[in-house]
Amino acid sequence: MSDALLILTAVGSILLLLFLVMKTRLHAVVALILVSMIAGIFSGMSPENIAATIQKGMGGTLGFVAVVVALGAMFGKVMEVTGALDRIAHTLLDQFGTKNANWALTFTGFICALPLFFDVAVVLLIGVAFAVVRRSNSSLVKMGMALLAGIASCQAFLIPAPGPILVASQLNADFGYMILFGLLASIPAMILGGPLFGSFIAKRVHVELPQQTQLNNNELNSNKLNKDPFNNNRLNKEPAKNNPLGDISREGEGTPSFLLAMGLIGLPLLMIGLNTFGARFVAPNSSLQHWIAFIGHPFTAIMVACLMAFHFLGTKRGISRDRIMEICSSALQPAGIIILVTGAGGIFKQVLIDSGVGAALGNQLAGSGLPIVILAFILAAAVRVIQGSATVAMLTACGLIIPIITPLGLNGAQLAAITIAIGGGSVVLSHVNDSGFWLANRYLGLTEKQTLQTWTLMETIIGTTGGIVAVIISAFL
Repeated sequence: MSDALLILTAVGSILLLLFLVMKTRLHAVVALILVSMIAGIFSGMSPENIAATIQKGMGGTLGFVAVVVALGAMFGKVMEVTGALDRIAHTLLDQFGTKNANWALTFTGFICALPLFFDVAVVLLIGVAFAVVRRSNSSLVKMGMALLAGIASCQAFLIPAPGPILVASQLNADFGYMILFGLLASIPAMILGGPLFGSFIAKRVHVELPQQTQLNNNELNSNKLNKDPFNNNRLNKEPAKNNPLGDISREGEGTPSFLLAMGLIGLPLLMIGLNTFGARFVAPNSSLQHWIAFIGHPFTAIMVACLMAFHFLGTKRGISRDRIMEICSSALQPAGIIILVTGAGGIFKQVLIDSGVGAALGNQLAGSGLPIVILAFILAAAVRVIQGSATVAMLTACGLIIPIITPLGLNGAQLAAITIAIGGGSVVLSHVNDSGFWLANRYLGLTEKQTLQTWTLMETIIGTTGGIVAVIISAFL
């Protein structure tokens, strides 16, 4: 089959996927698998190979993401229930003061979103922004954009957030460099998209603080919010139980300290970084190097963080083991949605690779003369605009970019830069087919036009900044 027909198959598959989930209201998991089958048939794959590709795509993706998502969901839930995340928010607000509260909210979202999924972080932390607005009589848009920028930047570029760590695993990028490059991309992105852009746009867009500052389950399930077909990150629709600026202690005796909360979040990052930088000082293929690789693997790092959280936030503070088990179970049940949709996205990615669609597109793009990092950004951005989900955009971009980079023999650092570029492209130009668009719209009480002026521009600033940083990094590798 010609390259032109294969590329046409890819475009048609994405359009069909969008039609199925937005018009026919087919569940994202079913739609992704069905479209993968159709794409395989129209690209000339044999029926038996299509079935094998589906199994390979699902298994290859879930073999990594299921462990990361499950452990991460439990860790984040324990941090939330015990008040550790609230402690971080309080301390940052106290340190920055009311005058610089928007900066405090940006760093609150940035740090607290690490162990959470995007939608969960918004639901849990938006009350902090509301409380700051009430206390300081400042702009809701200014504070809301600051918080959302911190969350969005973390989720786009930093591991162990699900999207970046999944792409890094698919591309075999070095996780240690992912942490370093993720920080280099996310910090300027959140500053530009949060405090700076928020202060600018707040002078042009004004909304009043909603009377009901936390949405209930019915509102979260409203028709507008459900325009998002890939609503796969909404793990917890329950609002925070306590006023974020009031008594922050929740379950357990006493209040978790700021150092403990930050230490638990930083622990897996340090362990993962050890694998990249510590292993450089030991002999290759030695027993010590193998142990360092094991200790610094995301599986081990997040597992240790979970166990530390269970002990220091749980049993040491008087929470029974049975209650810890209940908390973990409550996190695992909805996390299954994330796992299944991500696995289905992995199937679509694998079909693009095995059918030759990715290679065909790679052949066309290779003649463009554009650097591979820019191509990765453009591909992720195109898929993002068409179908809305950042996760699916990341996975689809992987499927299209892998055939291009495979012959190049890139090292782990170069692949990490490409991962950052994909993360940047996957968040630009968020609009009505993205769950984040409607979360910002409903929580901040914005009109659709105001949401485009605020949320969409903020996401585009964040994604573009990350893409530029990835290009600069790649120039030195």
